[in-house]
Amino acid sequence: MKPGQETKMDYEYIRHGVVNIFMANEPLRGKRFVEATEYKTKKDWAVFIKRIADEQYPEAKKITLVMDNFKTHAASAFYETFEPEEAKKLWDRFEFIYTPKHGSWLNMAEIELHVLNGQCLNRHISKMTTIQEEVGAWQSNRNNKNAKINWQFTTKDARVKLKRLYPSIHD
Repeated sequence: MKPGQETKMDYEYIRHGVVNIFMANEPLRGKRFVEATEYKTKKDWAVFIKRIADEQYPEAKKITLVMDNFKTHAASAFYETFEPEEAKKLWDRFEFIYTPKHGSWLNMAEIELHVLNGQCLNRHISKMTTIQEEVGAWQSNRNNKNAKINWQFTTKDARVKLKRLYPSIHD
């Protein structure tokens, strides 16, 4: 290095692992259901969905769930995880509505994930058990406050922004 030159430092990012966060929320009640898992497999997803059905809505005949098109979000996840009768019964209890590609902003659970990241997961947490405890505490706090999402996107807005998805009878 020549005198008068700036010192150059190189930075190497080291990834210390990842955690999967499953998030479901009921916007009108201000409730969310969050689970941190080590993996994001079909089985993990199926178990999370079963927990929602069994623990949050045991009496519901039909549960509507808006979600993205991730590859694990399929009927096969239930059949690979549970006995066929249980898988069919569980699949039939849900009405799955998939957001369009690049439409994560239409999924309110994504908004909640953003809040979770900003309020809880905005630092390095080295132990999975600590992450699960922190996420559980965050969920309890948000649920106790009945924190709701102020969703302002209306059907009228959708007809303008997503015009190509709506058929026109005037063309």
